[in-house]
Amino acid sequence: MGDLTVRKTIRNKPRIENVLPLTALQEGLVFHAAYDDQAPDVYNVQLGIDLEGVLDTEVLRRAAETLLSRHGNLRISVRRRAQGDSVQVVQSHVPLPWTEAEAGSEAEADEIARADRSRRFDLAAAPLLRFTLIRLGEDRHRFLFTTHHLLLDGWSMPLVMQELFMLYGSRGDARALPPAVPYENYFRWLAAQDNADAENAWRAALAGLEDPTRLAPRADSRQSVTPRHRVVRLSRELTEALTQQARRHEVTLSTAVQATWGLLLARLTGREDIVFGTTVAGRPPEVPGIENMVGLFINTIPVRVLLDPSESLLGLAARLQQEQAGLSAHQHLGMADIQRLTGVNGELFDTLIVFENYPLDPDAFSEAHGLRVAGLHSHNDVHYPLALITLPGDEITLDFSYRPDLFTEPDIELFIQRYTRLLTTFAEATPQLLARDITLLTPEEQRQAVEGWNDTAREVPSAGVAELFEAQAMHSPEATAVVFESEEVSYAELNARADDLARALRARGIGSERLVALAVPRSVEMVMSMLAVVKTGAAYLPIDPDYPAGRIAYMLTDAAPALLIATDATKHLAEATGTPRLLV
Repeated sequence: MGDLTVRKTIRNKPRIENVLPLTALQEGLVFHAAYDDQAPDVYNVQLGIDLEGVLDTEVLRRAAETLLSRHGNLRISVRRRAQGDSVQVVQSHVPLPWTEAEAGSEAEADEIARADRSRRFDLAAAPLLRFTLIRLGEDRHRFLFTTHHLLLDGWSMPLVMQELFMLYGSRGDARALPPAVPYENYFRWLAAQDNADAENAWRAALAGLEDPTRLAPRADSRQSVTPRHRVVRLSRELTEALTQQARRHEVTLSTAVQATWGLLLARLTGREDIVFGTTVAGRPPEVPGIENMVGLFINTIPVRVLLDPSESLLGLAARLQQEQAGLSAHQHLGMADIQRLTGVNGELFDTLIVFENYPLDPDAFSEAHGLRVAGLHSHNDVHYPLALITLPGDEITLDFSYRPDLFTEPDIELFIQRYTRLLTTFAEATPQLLARDITLLTPEEQRQAVEGWNDTAREVPSAGVAELFEAQAMHSPEATAVVFESEEVSYAELNARADDLARALRARGIGSERLVALAVPRSVEMVMSMLAVVKTGAAYLPIDPDYPAGRIAYMLTDAAPALLIATDATKHLAEATGTPRLLV
């Protein structure tokens, strides 16, 4: 690894500039950071930007300092108060965590980036971000911006980077930019919300939910495990077909993704009432300037998909969109509060859907600054065992994030096959296609189920049971045929005893087309009696002597057997119907 130079600007001791509450999602992130403070923090977010052109390192560093001075919420740390809750404390100023390094190859730069994002932040020490500039060669650099997710959401990341490079263009002069929209404005809006109304809405939306939906029900989903990713890009044709289908039926692509995800989970779990998580932007239009505000606004909320057997797939999507729209005013409520309203034990879900509609624009970072963005490297993970991050575009990108300790690569490949099959089905669906009629099976699985598992043809012996038993008795006469309690009977002995009883039955006129009732308790005699009847060509009707007397009488009257084989303990059963009997 190349040389590292770490520089921090030292100022006077900072003062506390503001104290803000934590948002619902921030509270969850603080919990996960503390749950296992020795493991890598999956909520370390990193953006790497490959830059080509003449770069003034000192000016870029000055721009980063100005960026921190403009946004108080980039200078926060988390403190736990005496009353037990946590708050974010805004410092008046913080040292700039700036590192410079050299790398002889892209692989070495990748390793520097990996090491940087794996290094945990101390949430009690501001700032919860780092800048690293890696020199790859003459006029080639990779710029890393690593932060804890507590500070920024996906929408904010391009805003921050655009502002940084605008400050680079102005050589760090903040007067070139309009004043930053204060993050505090969002908290004023949040405090004014009617949480009781929101709770009622969520209580109604989740009424009747009895069980969570978890693909890995025995896993500790709070455990911090670095996930792996499997990225799939849908074809341009499928992307266009999905887009047109959604537009025709007045649903969003996000709704199409959610509806098919819910259907997939329903098929995998065998349930019709499904819950999974989704991330919402959380930027209320009532807050002036919210679209340009930097911070963490997103929230994770549950999506319930309750399947109706008579509903079409397109009807399901339309209903789901309507239900989500009805909850849009209440998406600020925290997941812990929503969970409490359901009364369901354990986490409601272990899968998450993220639909990103704020892709990074490389040109916005370097326009008119003599730099060209040659590549972007984004790392943004979640703790859920399985998550799907969807990026729209001419070719929709599906990023499957999964915990390798819970799912194998073949598991995920099969999952991808089934999900893309569902997306294709949605794109081609007619209004008459019922959701219940949709199969998840891949073509290979269908062939296996229809042909492979049904390939059960076998040669069947032409001999009957009696002949097969007699052949076995001749082949292994001394082998044990029946064991009952302490008694063991060989094939030869059982065959001989059955032959004796069969001769007695034939003497009574028992043969083909006749029916013999067996009222013999579980014993060697029961097996022998069954075999004897079969040897005559007759059929037998087994009767449990423990049945109520009325039921036994009904069976004998209804079946009208020619004979009842009984023991001393059961011979009375024939008396009520007058059925002839033979004792064994």
